[in-house]
Amino acid sequence: MRFDDILTRSPVLEAVLRSAHLIAQTDASVLITGESGTGKELVAHAMHAASPRHQQPFIAVNCAALPETLAESLLFGHRKGAFTGADNNHAGLLTAADGGTLFLDEIGELPLNLQAKLLRFLESGEILPLGDAQAKRLNVRVFAATHRDLFTLAERGEFRRDLFFRLNIIPVELPALRERKEDIELLLNHFLQQFASQHQLPRASFDKPARQQLLRHTWTGNVRELRNLCERCSILLAGREIGVTNLPHELRNPGEPAHSTSFSLPMHGVNLDELERDLLNQALERTQNNKTHAAKLLGISRDALNYRLKKQLLA
Repeated sequence: MRFDDILTRSPVLEAVLRSAHLIAQTDASVLITGESGTGKELVAHAMHAASPRHQQPFIAVNCAALPETLAESLLFGHRKGAFTGADNNHAGLLTAADGGTLFLDEIGELPLNLQAKLLRFLESGEILPLGDAQAKRLNVRVFAATHRDLFTLAERGEFRRDLFFRLNIIPVELPALRERKEDIELLLNHFLQQFASQHQLPRASFDKPARQQLLRHTWTGNVRELRNLCERCSILLAGREIGVTNLPHELRNPGEPAHSTSFSLPMHGVNLDELERDLLNQALERTQNNKTHAAKLLGISRDALNYRLKKQLLA
C-alpha cells in the first residue's frame, strides 16, 4: 500500500495525506487517529512504504485482540522457563520489527502495565523480555492508532499521560467519510469493480436515486461500512442496477427502527448461504470479533453463533 493507492478527491484528506507523506520520511513516532473504518492501517502501511525503512518489516498488532495473560510475552518476548508453559525462547513482536516499523492498532486498549513498558522502549530503545536479566536494544519505529479520545482517557487515568504525550508528537487525524462526501461515488465505483472481479460476477451498479440516497447517509462505519455494502450488493445483486428499495433499511430510512430483515428480498431471490456468511462477517467486524456482542447483534445465542461460524468454516 502506497499513498498513490489511497483513493480520494477530498481536499481535506489530500491535505492530511500530504502531511503524512512528509512525516513518513522522518523517524518520529506517529499517532494516527480517526473513527473506526477511516483507514488508519492503510495510512500506516503507506507511511511505512514511503519511509527509509520501507525494505524492513512492517508488523501490525491489534492491541484489543492481545490476550491479557500473554500480551507482554507477545510484544516483548520471553526466555525459556520465564513462566509455566514457556518451553522455548520467544523473540516477541518488537524484536520481529527490528529495523522496521511496529504498528499498534487500538493503542487505547493496551493494558496500563504494558503502556509503561512501551514508554520505556520509546524513550530508551530498550526492552526487557520476560525472564531476561539484560535489556535488549532495538531499532523500531512505532506507529500507533486509535478511534478513542486518548487525552480524555488520560485525564480519567485510563491511559498513561506520559505515553500519550510521547506518542502525540506528530498526530495524523483522518476525516470521517461524512466529511469527504466527494469520495463516496469514487469509492462506490472502485469497490463494485473490485468485488465483481474478486467473486467473478457481473458488475452491479447503483441507479441515480440510490446514489443520491447514499450521498445523504451519515456513514457511521465510514469506508468499511461502504465497502461492506458494495460487497453485499455485488454478491446478492450481481449484474443488476440497484435501486433505493434494494438498500438496507438503515440506508433507505435513516433514523427509523429496522424491521426484522435489513435487506429487501430481490425479485430473483438470494443465495441464503452467501447471505448468512455475509451477515456473520459483518457482525464480527462491527464488534471487532467479540462473539458475545456479535451474537446479540444477530439476535442469537453465542452457542448458535459458534455453530453457524463452524458451518460456514469461519471459526
